[in-house]
Amino acid sequence: MSVTDDSAQSPVGAVGRITVPIPPDGPGEVLVAVRGGSEAYAAWCDRPIATNVRVLVTDRVSARSVMVEPLPD
Repeated sequence: MSVTDDSAQSPVGAVGRITVPIPPDGPGEVLVAVRGGSEAYAAWCDRPIATNVRVLVTDRVSARSVMVEPLPD
């Protein structure tokens, strides 16, 4: 049995675009380019973020959920 290193597949550090706005009290959705394609993740932030805002993925909460921060304009 081999141990898989999924660091190359991690969305952390990738830039994405918000596709469903992040409200103050729940997740939105971010589309991130990973593994040669685009994948959608549930996106969390400590402040609301509008649709189409470019963000940086700062942490992975679970396999399909990430923390994001808006990129500077």
